[in-house]
Amino acid sequence: MGTTLRTPPRPLRLGNAATPAVGRARMYVCGITPYDVTHLGHASTFIWADAADKVLSWAGNTVTVARNVTDVDDVLYDEARRHGQDATLFGAVQRAKFEATMSTLRVRTPNLQPTAAQAIGHVIQLGATLLRTDHAYTRGGTVYARTAHAAEKAGLDHDTALACAAEYHDQPDDPNKDDPLDVAVWRQTTDNEVSWPSPWGPGRPGWHAECAAMVLALFGTGVDIHGGGADLTYPHHACEAALAEAATGVAPFARSWLRAGVVALDGEKMAKSTGNLVLVEALLRTYSPAAIRMLCLNRPRMEPWSYTPDLLEQAAATLDDLYAAAAKPGPAHVADALADALLTDLDVPAAITIGLREGGATARALIDILALS
Repeated sequence: MGTTLRTPPRPLRLGNAATPAVGRARMYVCGITPYDVTHLGHASTFIWADAADKVLSWAGNTVTVARNVTDVDDVLYDEARRHGQDATLFGAVQRAKFEATMSTLRVRTPNLQPTAAQAIGHVIQLGATLLRTDHAYTRGGTVYARTAHAAEKAGLDHDTALACAAEYHDQPDDPNKDDPLDVAVWRQTTDNEVSWPSPWGPGRPGWHAECAAMVLALFGTGVDIHGGGADLTYPHHACEAALAEAATGVAPFARSWLRAGVVALDGEKMAKSTGNLVLVEALLRTYSPAAIRMLCLNRPRMEPWSYTPDLLEQAAATLDDLYAAAAKPGPAHVADALADALLTDLDVPAAITIGLREGGATARALIDILALS
């Protein structure tokens, strides 16, 4: 970063937790299932994670970012089959398109990009560890983890948790489970499905176990920041943390959670599965990457929001105002209030207000830190 803090740097506080006070920060971000083009909901999540990375770096930390690729997934296999293509090749092409979009949006390439397929052995290790400690059990070639407590820890009542588990294909009605909110660490497959050998027979990993295994393999017992969309809070993040903590005996699995609010269109969550999308590549035909970053960042991070073209127009106008403020002479130093805002739960709207008010070096610093140029 080209700008430095006048006052001593301090941790980035997210909610009630803070990143390490000195030196290094480890961040894991739930990535994509590579079966289609990137929509604005995806972009918002990864832009927020990138903002945290950039703010931490500005504050003097060395940040190691891992962003996974979920390339073992029924949706990916189904989409590849629909296109008449090999799933591995199909996923690689979609992943390349996604990474090109991220580069255009000034999202830093992660230091580590693990894939679910590469983590098969680690998932098997995770399953074996959970079985040894009685945090899991086997039925018919599937390894189930005892994760019913994760819903309560996430603040959900039983009925809401069941509905979420069904929505995210955790099969709460599976009769082999001791509890409907238990999740599969390793799932038995049939003869015509993609599978890998395991001590429990052919199968493939469960979604939550994939991320837990990747984090533990890359970072040890946990991470400082875990990123992802707010819609992943339960069951994914809650069960991922439960699996990791059960395997290691170390809690918390994540010191802090960086979740971006769900993006909607016409009142419904933006999702590939419904086709209710605003594609980033379409927005980039008319608006700059900086305007799209401003659209995603200039709002309370965790609050859901609904996209309209007017919001993007407003973001572009605010960006022009910030550029104008940066062109003013203003004080030669960066206002301390800018660090206060950015390092307190990534309060970008407050930081933008400060940049517009102070102008000069403070506005230029904000543009540099958040890659709004």
